[in-house]
Amino acid sequence: MRQARGNNTLFWACIIVAGSVSCTQNNVKQDNSLKKYFDENQLTGTFALLNNGTGDFTVYNLARYRDSAYLPASTFKIVNSLIGLQTGIISSDSMVIPWDGIQRPVREWNKDLTMYDAFRVSAVPYYQEVARRIGKEKMQFWLDSLHYGSGKKDTLFKIRSAIDTFWLDNTLKLTPDENLGLVKKLYFNELPFFKLYQEKVKNAMLFESNSNYKLAYKTGWATTDNRHALGWIVGWIEENRHPYFFVLNVESADPNYDLSAVRLKMLKEILKQLGFFEGKM
Repeated sequence: MRQARGNNTLFWACIIVAGSVSCTQNNVKQDNSLKKYFDENQLTGTFALLNNGTGDFTVYNLARYRDSAYLPASTFKIVNSLIGLQTGIISSDSMVIPWDGIQRPVREWNKDLTMYDAFRVSAVPYYQEVARRIGKEKMQFWLDSLHYGSGKKDTLFKIRSAIDTFWLDNTLKLTPDENLGLVKKLYFNELPFFKLYQEKVKNAMLFESNSNYKLAYKTGWATTDNRHALGWIVGWIEENRHPYFFVLNVESADPNYDLSAVRLKMLKEILKQLGFFEGKM
């Protein structure tokens, strides 16, 4: 199951496109016109888009995209779901974990949930219970197999904190490049999990599907180790059966900044500027 470190990274790694390999930096366009979307929301961050057909990258804030690592927050639910399904801890995407009766601020979490529903409302308690049932040893095995996290090219992440919080407490970190690489592999069923389970996770990520496009993603929201609000949205948009992979990573010095709506709003504004949503890409 082991792969060379960096196989999930895209920017400096060789990019496999339609059976050929592209290793040139000439594919990269740094688009500073996208800065306005961050400025108008008083956020710092990065955005990247990979055209799978050509290998072309569009990137805003290349240094942050390539070199800076952050806690994955709820984007880790992609991996947690896959490990849960592969190990049998999650018997299917319709498996219910009963609500524990604790009232939480997110109303949608306060009920019995299936994996599919928990993923789509990003229910932290559901996935904390999944992680506890998986256990540290199995979780570590699969994280090693994926070479997931730490943000260091030659260092495997080791779980050092609680099994049900390590993706939320800033001990686990990954670059936006790594997060983009993960969903690209997921799209093509190239992760070391059964195809059926990868398809189930992809189905949970699909939020919009119409005659013009399909939009699939997972969000994340947490607090960095310097008490900044951090937001993620990572996934793909497909037009004319052609996928484009994206990652948006945003940060505010205000720990109380509500990132719940702004992530998707920014993503759609950026994608619209780049020509999406009309079925012409």
